[in-house]
Amino acid sequence: VNLVQSGGGSVAAGGSLTLSCTLNGWSGYTQGWFRQGPGTRRQFVAAVTGISPVSLYADSVKGRFTASLDNARKTLWLQMNNLKPEDTAVYFCATSWRGEHRDVIEDEEYVYWGSGTQVTVSA
Repeated sequence: VNLVQSGGGSVAAGGSLTLSCTLNGWSGYTQGWFRQGPGTRRQFVAAVTGISPVSLYADSVKGRFTASLDNARKTLWLQMNNLKPEDTAVYFCATSWRGEHRDVIEDEEYVYWGSGTQVTVSA
């Protein structure tokens, strides 16, 4: 399995960015996004899980971010709108065999990870 990320960059507050993650060799249950800001631990952002995919979100991004999976389940997307300076972080995609909500929000339940991409939001 090899997760290849693209997208990210720098934007002013209120702007938008799109991240993508190509899921090479993956055919499991859950695909997620995490982020890690300076001096902080990795935190859950969003996940797309299930056979008929359902998207889950952290409260901090709900209503602003949209996670989705293409029909072939080969690319995971994260559309980020109305970005805030506190969204600045390195964003990682990851995959998990878990499907319960309590599991998919925990980074230790994910087995494969992308290399990360920087998102910087200026005030």
